[in-house]
Amino acid sequence: MSNEKLAGSRILIVEDEYYLADDARSLLSAAGAEVLGPVPTIAAASALIEAEPTIDCVLLDVNLRGEFAFDMADDLDRRDIPYVLVTGYDQSALPDRFTGKPTLRKPVDPNALLAAFRGIETI
Repeated sequence: MSNEKLAGSRILIVEDEYYLADDARSLLSAAGAEVLGPVPTIAAASALIEAEPTIDCVLLDVNLRGEFAFDMADDLDRRDIPYVLVTGYDQSALPDRFTGKPTLRKPVDPNALLAAFRGIETI
């Protein structure tokens, strides 16, 4: 797959694990995306979403410093901003409303991460 689909896309990374966030930032940047963040908390992510005129997609860790990001995912749905969930939990631990949403298990495979973003139609 080419990186053309990601070129110029504005992707927000919401992840509290520094190395995972930095790896995702590097990978998405190399694929041509404009990376916003990474930010480690829901509060920081919410502030950035309010401040930015355009966010094409979000990489959203399910558990940020002990706070679940499900309400943030619901807000992204209301705003029609697609997202990819990242979790160390099994898919069955996620609320049913997230069935069918792009979800990656930690540790995240770089190829799976790129494929997840390329699979989002609105990017």
